[in-house]
Amino acid sequence: MELGNDTQISEFLLLGFSEELELQPLIFGLFLSMYLITVIGNLLIILATISDSHLHTPMYFFLSNLSFVDICFTSTTIPKMLVNIQTQSKVITYAGCITQMFFFTLFAGLDAFLLTVMAYDRYVAICHPLNYMVIMNSQLCVLLVLTTWIMSVLHSLLHSLMMSQLSFCTDQEIPHFFCEFNQVVHLACSDTFLNDMVMYFASCLLGGGTFSGILYSYSKIVSSICKISVAQGKYKAFSTCVSHLSVVFLFYCTSMGVYLSAGATHSSHSSATASVMYTVVTPMLNPFIYSLRNKDIKRALKQLISRKQ
Repeated sequence: MELGNDTQISEFLLLGFSEELELQPLIFGLFLSMYLITVIGNLLIILATISDSHLHTPMYFFLSNLSFVDICFTSTTIPKMLVNIQTQSKVITYAGCITQMFFFTLFAGLDAFLLTVMAYDRYVAICHPLNYMVIMNSQLCVLLVLTTWIMSVLHSLLHSLMMSQLSFCTDQEIPHFFCEFNQVVHLACSDTFLNDMVMYFASCLLGGGTFSGILYSYSKIVSSICKISVAQGKYKAFSTCVSHLSVVFLFYCTSMGVYLSAGATHSSHSSATASVMYTVVTPMLNPFIYSLRNKDIKRALKQLISRKQ
C-alpha cells in the first residue's frame, strides 16, 4: 500500500466498539442475535403479507417493502462487522468501504421515504376513507415505491461518486463499526468542503423534507380524528396509526440523537455506540411494533406458522 499526498490507499481499518479481546465474543454474540432477530422478524412480516389475501392492501404493501429495506439496511453493516470479529481483522478494502457507504445511504434514504409514503397512506385512509381504494390504487402504490427507489439511488450515487474523488493519505482508521459517511470524509487529505456542503444540504432536504411530510400528514389525521363524535371511532382511527408513529419516533429520534450527541461529546466511539440504535435496534423492533398491535398481522402469522407445521 503506497502512501503519500497524492496516492489512494487500498484499505481502511474499522476499529469497532472495543479493542479488548475478552469483549469480542460478547459483542459477536449480541450483534449476531440482533441480526438474526431482525432478518427473521422482517421476513415473517413479508411472508405473512404475501400469503394472506386479506393483507393485499396498500398499507401492508408498503409495510412489506419497509421490512425488506430493513433487512437490507442491517445487512450492509452487521455481517462485515461479525466477519471482522470472527477473523480478528479490522480491514475493509477501499472499494468495500465505498460500496458499503453507497448501500447504507441507499437503504437509510429508502427507510425515510417509505415512512413518509406510509404516513400519506394513513392520511388518505382516515381523511378520505370513502375514496381510499380509488386514490391508493395499485398503480399509485407501485409508482410511489418506484419513486422512492429512484430518489434514494440518485442520492446515494451522488455521495458515492463525490467520495470516490477524494484522496486519502496515512490516516486510515475509522473509529466505527462500519464506514460511516461523515467519518470517512474527514479522513481525506484533500479538500472536503464541497462534500460537507452536499452532505448537509442533502441531509436537511431528505431528512427535513420527509419528516415535514410526516408531520403534515399527521396534523391532518389528528384534525380529522378530533371531528369524530364517537369515542370508539376515535380510538379505532388512531389505533391504526400508533404502530407507524412508533416506528417514525424510533427512526428519526434515534438517528437525530446520534448526530446531536456526537456533536456534543466529540467522541467517535460514543457515536458508534449510539448509531446502533437506528442501524440495528430500530429495524429489529419494527416487526414487533407492527405485529403486537395488529390483529391482522397476528392472524396471518398464526396461519403461516400452522401451514409450516
